[in-house]
Amino acid sequence: MKKPGKSITIVGLGLIGGSFAMALKKLNPANLWAVDVDRGALEAARERGIIDEGYMDPQTPLGNSDIVIMCTYPGITISFIRDNMQCFKRGAIITDTAGIKVRPVREINSILREDLDFVAGHPLAGNEYKGLEFASGSIFDGASYIITPTDRNKEKNIAAIEDLVTGLGIKRIVRLSPAKHDEVIALSSQLPHVIAATLISGVDDYDTNLFEAGSYRDATRVARINSQLWAELLLENNKNILAQIENFEYNLAQIKRAITDNKPEILELIFDRVCAKKEGILTGSEKA
Repeated sequence: MKKPGKSITIVGLGLIGGSFAMALKKLNPANLWAVDVDRGALEAARERGIIDEGYMDPQTPLGNSDIVIMCTYPGITISFIRDNMQCFKRGAIITDTAGIKVRPVREINSILREDLDFVAGHPLAGNEYKGLEFASGSIFDGASYIITPTDRNKEKNIAAIEDLVTGLGIKRIVRLSPAKHDEVIALSSQLPHVIAATLISGVDDYDTNLFEAGSYRDATRVARINSQLWAELLLENNKNILAQIENFEYNLAQIKRAITDNKPEILELIFDRVCAKKEGILTGSEKA
């Protein structure tokens, strides 16, 4: 897709919103606007040519945008759409980037005007930092994207969002139900963040800078965490993440027991099994 030919507004000009703006700007949309509560971020983005114009009052850009991309925390996304319902252009497509889907999809669709369409999405891209200064137009290159359609969505609008994100460099788009998304993301994203935070929490008595190995750096990269966002994500998805934590605790206990009982054959069996699983995941990823 070389040119959307549409006016687009991004709400929330942080890491993901800024990255969306940089990537979209290369596609030369008719207009690319941003809404944020941070005047400095809007001015910086405009001066750098990342957006055409920035607004603290959303009325004007929302009233003229064909597509609105919500790049804010889930709770803020819900309240923003509710509070500005009458500002959206008739027939506009609204999408989001939040890491949970059940509550946003349910609550937004329950209040949405009949002429609007909310196509929920989640880019599996980003890094451990936050803020516009860490945004990058290449952050989506080769990444996957989840769309969680409902019966309310029009197929042409789902396709429009899929076409849009493909133009950003997204390699693979997967459609899941909101419930399945939250179940999957608890394992693939939320649990690793919990583990990374736990690993860092356990080093109070050590100076890891003296002996930090590559595996420790890799395992704890995402411990540089956006505390407000991740507290919201985990609490909103509490049943799924608690199930994954309990499963992790069970598997960790198997390794602990084998070490306690001095059973090298059990450890080897466990490690052979997980190695085979990992090879299967890598093979499947290459095929995808």
